[in-house]
Amino acid sequence: MTTTIIVLFNLKPDISVADYEAWARDIDIPGVRAIPAVSDYQVRKVTGLFGSDDPAPFQYVERIEITGMDPFLADIADERVQSIVAQFNEHADNPVFLLTEPF
Repeated sequence: MTTTIIVLFNLKPDISVADYEAWARDIDIPGVRAIPAVSDYQVRKVTGLFGSDDPAPFQYVERIEITGMDPFLADIADERVQSIVAQFNEHADNPVFLLTEPF
């Protein structure tokens, strides 16, 4: 059974949208997609709340499709992946990681 990790986050106050999005395009997206246990990885910019003019609670959403938790945990222990994780943490302000699966 596949697991989907949904990540909801805002940028830290000192991080510009342009800097984050350049880093995401050049480093994050290709790096995460290269992880063997990742079958798909998408990053989306939140543009609003459906049916509301209220501001959205998050700026970005990531969807990470993984083949299994054990292989994923083994893969992310790699120092190259840990470098991407550290850089993500420099950009994201208190990200929320949701584990999901089909029912």
